[in-house]
Amino acid sequence: MSETLGIGKGSVTLEDFDHADLVIVMGQNPGTNHPRMLKALKGTKDKGGKIISINPLKEVGLERFSDPQNPLDLLGKSTALSDLYLPLMINSDVALLKAIMKILFEKEASGARVFDREFIKDQTSGFEELKEDLSQYHLKDLIEQTKLDEERVLQAADLIAESEKIIICWAMGLTQHVNGVDNIKEVVNLLLLKGSIGKKGAGTCPVRGHSNVQGDRTMGIWEKPPAAFCEALEQRYQFEVTRKHGYDVVEAIEAMHSNKVDLFMAMGGNFISATPDTEYTAIALQKTELSIQVSTKLNRSHLITGSTGIILPCLGRSEKDIQLGIEQFITVEDSMGVVHKSSGNLDPISEHLKSEVDIICEIAKNSLEKEVFDWNSMSKNYDLIREEIEACIPGFENYNKRVRIPGGFYLPNNARRGDFTSLKGKKAKFSLNKTSDISLKEEEFVMMTIRSHDQFNTTIYGLDDRYRGILNERRIVLINPKDRAMLSLTKGQRVDLTSHYKTERKVENFVLVDYDIPQSCIATYFPEANALVPLSLKARKSNTPASKGVVVKIKARDARL
Repeated sequence: MSETLGIGKGSVTLEDFDHADLVIVMGQNPGTNHPRMLKALKGTKDKGGKIISINPLKEVGLERFSDPQNPLDLLGKSTALSDLYLPLMINSDVALLKAIMKILFEKEASGARVFDREFIKDQTSGFEELKEDLSQYHLKDLIEQTKLDEERVLQAADLIAESEKIIICWAMGLTQHVNGVDNIKEVVNLLLLKGSIGKKGAGTCPVRGHSNVQGDRTMGIWEKPPAAFCEALEQRYQFEVTRKHGYDVVEAIEAMHSNKVDLFMAMGGNFISATPDTEYTAIALQKTELSIQVSTKLNRSHLITGSTGIILPCLGRSEKDIQLGIEQFITVEDSMGVVHKSSGNLDPISEHLKSEVDIICEIAKNSLEKEVFDWNSMSKNYDLIREEIEACIPGFENYNKRVRIPGGFYLPNNARRGDFTSLKGKKAKFSLNKTSDISLKEEEFVMMTIRSHDQFNTTIYGLDDRYRGILNERRIVLINPKDRAMLSLTKGQRVDLTSHYKTERKVENFVLVDYDIPQSCIATYFPEANALVPLSLKARKSNTPASKGVVVKIKARDARL
């Protein structure tokens, strides 16, 4: 979104959902694993707003929602959330959005007031180019790509046409594709046509599962830190900050594999399981001289190390962090750009555990030649760290005071204010995007990886997925019964999956599960099927692994095995 809106984050607050006429929820699982998001969607419904769900999989949480903090809901009352569900073909989002926009242009041409013409004129550029681009597509062809009934697409267009304040939410189902950036740009195009940016009850809402996804970049933990951030560090600490770009995750794996990396260090997580191309990644990690993993719990990544491997156990986020007798807290940034406190309430499992902050400060104190900070003091008083953040990063004024206010505070957001002056031309930009180029041969499927209902990461999760009725198994393939019959396979049969990108990749012994999913599409759990995702299959520009759009084949296992 940085190219079109000047931000890389969402532009709405939780309060905006109460004022929205329409919320469009796109991509696999943007709400099911996020109770706060579901509660926000319930707020939309309670205030008379509508919700469209666009997803190859029908998510239970987006059908009906019971608020666990509401006594009436606990007695069995629940709210029907989705007014319209569009079960589209995997990665046909751009085709769907183009089809909807073409219908909206037709309505405008017939005299209906559909677009916010004043907003388009004053706040945007590239409108005529977008209109010309859409004219190159035929509506029938676009709808055909989505595998949707035309009637559902027309219903969606009608709801959008009559709505003035629209929020569009999305999760990794939109971003983890080769054309993931185009998917998001097309979302922005639709919102710009409606003038649904920079007003209460409208805007963009990317839903992240982890606070560190956004917070890291705000803090400058980025392989390509902005020049302003580097300059702020130089001015504050009187040392030269390199402008040479580092590696993102995909590039780091490739560099390790090519013997260009001596040290690998991970703060939490389960790197081997979370990344694509599991075997390639494992070989890459083993080529480092030293691998260090700071972890709260043991996981499979601890079995794959460099020549020397070190595991540093640390306090978990659920445990109290007491330094010199005073309980400390950290701060996190959520999907809405809110910075708030986070602290544990459990006694540490061991008195010998250090906090992540303490570990980093110890490493810095013993390895850096120049003493920029009083590392000892910072490791015992996290307010001192926040003072340094306040001095270097805009938006954190009076940090220690404001973060102690219940609920925290919002970071600055130009698109939320409808201010696009930081962009070239000082206006938001319409963009020209292409539809998916995935092409399937006979008996090929598009696979997307998904998470189970209780899974927030690759460190701890269960074997049951009660939302989808799957118990005690994770090596599963959700498949349309018609596709299964076409392959002459039986329900519950065990199969192997292969992908073919230069070399064949294979995962074995998966169970077929009949499911309501579009034909030619299948779904498997993350990380069990990550080995099928080649490292080279990544989003243009963002380099995000394309785990939601992998072409695979299904083969029955030999009965003798």
